[in-house]
Amino acid sequence: MNKIKGNQIGPRFIVFIVGLLVMTLGAVLLILADLGATPWDVLHVGLYYKLGLTIGTWTIIVGIAILVASSVILKEFPKIGAFLNMVLFGLFMDFYLWLPFMQTPTSLLGKIIMFASGLIICCYGMGFYISAKFGAGPRDSLMIALTSKTGWKVSHARFCMEVVVLIIGWQLGGPVFWGTVIIGVTIGPIAGIALPQCQKMTDRFLAKIKSKHTKLALNEKDRGVS
Repeated sequence: MNKIKGNQIGPRFIVFIVGLLVMTLGAVLLILADLGATPWDVLHVGLYYKLGLTIGTWTIIVGIAILVASSVILKEFPKIGAFLNMVLFGLFMDFYLWLPFMQTPTSLLGKIIMFASGLIICCYGMGFYISAKFGAGPRDSLMIALTSKTGWKVSHARFCMEVVVLIIGWQLGGPVFWGTVIIGVTIGPIAGIALPQCQKMTDRFLAKIKSKHTKLALNEKDRGVS
């Protein structure tokens, strides 16, 4: 965590959790829409098809492998935010998939609406969890590790990572369809819009919390409470 003040840890953690809940919901909607998932979820679903367990469990297992690889490359221990991101994302995913009303629509229109909603929700959830500044997730950690060691641009490192993951997931039977291409093309621009908006909302929320703490401290001082 990047020098977060003590009275900000709680509010930032709330934003972090809400962001992960929203982002995971978006990812689950993309999977259930059955029009193509993100490259990483193609891998997770493919592993689930081939080896069992749950999609959320594979999210955590793959995340652990990625964190280990990132640690070896960077020769440093991952930040706590990466572990929280990995574990909570997997748990939230299984929770959403467990809900009986989370089903694939029967009509193409319903699938398209679910897919579009999932993409937007996923990007805004990403924006909120990033705005909390609790550290990068496992995949972002690996991307940072690769760029630091190879000198590649972030976009090139991310592209290569996701192509490799997509090919492996596709070979395992993961859900690759035209929606996967749309995600790859549009998630960057949508996230580019969502991230600054989410950061502004988080900053306003934190400012209000800080203002309340300041007022309470002044009131206690006026009453002679140390």
